[in-house]
Amino acid sequence: QVQLVESGGGLVQPGESLRLSCAASGSILSIDVMGWYRQAPGKQRELVAVITRRGPINYADSAKGRFTISRDNAKNMVYLQMNSLKPEDTAVYYCNAVIQSGSINRYWGQGTQVTVSS
Repeated sequence: QVQLVESGGGLVQPGESLRLSCAASGSILSIDVMGWYRQAPGKQRELVAVITRRGPINYADSAKGRFTISRDNAKNMVYLQMNSLKPEDTAVYYCNAVIQSGSINRYWGQGTQVTVSS
């Protein structure tokens, strides 16, 4: 019953911004770490940002200074504000979270496409 659903992706031009959202729902007892990953065509999935219940703990070097991860614990939401987007940011962005629901498991969303192109 637990699921993660991303939203906010789209097509933007270089230098523009997007804000991704991820909502966790279902039989959730608690959520530990949450994060964002991305996967470009023909490439491996890579970490973008990670956040604990207390705050961000990690950003990819390519994202640092441009992206900001945040979360709303009361709403079971995690966000990724992406500024100054570059063509190399083009990828499918996936939400993930470690969630306690009977047992503790890692969950993934289906992904949202972000395309940065002029």
